[in-house]
Amino acid sequence: MNPIVVVISGPSGVGKDVMIDRMIESDRIGFHFTVTATTRDPRPGETDGINHHFVTVDDFVNLIAADDLLEWAQVYGNYYGVPKKQVRDALAAGNHVILRVDVQGAKRLSEIIPEALLIFIIPPSLDVLKSHLEKRGVDTEVEMTKRLAAATEEISQASLFDFTVTNEEGRLDDTVNQVVEIIESESQRIPPRRVSI
Repeated sequence: MNPIVVVISGPSGVGKDVMIDRMIESDRIGFHFTVTATTRDPRPGETDGINHHFVTVDDFVNLIAADDLLEWAQVYGNYYGVPKKQVRDALAAGNHVILRVDVQGAKRLSEIIPEALLIFIIPPSLDVLKSHLEKRGVDTEVEMTKRLAAATEEISQASLFDFTVTNEEGRLDDTVNQVVEIIESESQRIPPRRVSI
């Protein structure tokens, strides 16, 4: 097995976090799930160091200045970034590195790591996406409209990705299995994806 970098992206509310949580719960051997640094406040039930590294804006700016981040972005007023060391260490240990980022992050990563595997998660429809965002209960009507407009724009860029997977309602395990199958088959590809960071 050739360890590869896997970039998972998709619009806000599509279920990327739940999907990755399910992959973590299933205790997959050989997968390293990167923990993103962010300046946003933890959501209920989130734990520092597990869901994200929650840092101050000053700490984040220092990470940028030290060139310690593989990529970073400001999204909805908060900073998010992927620490380089974590990715290097996981690859060196022979693990696939799973990165969850927004679409602009995925574009940047595809330039930084041309051999990365890009997987785009889409909702079965915008109505389903809207109901997910409503259930999350974190958005005002204005923010909701913004996120749905952004989602439409992001979905139109799905062709930039190697694979697109639809996260069908109530079929999370199917989505997870599909993603894992793609990763496993791509890690055995000839010639292999050569990743250097």
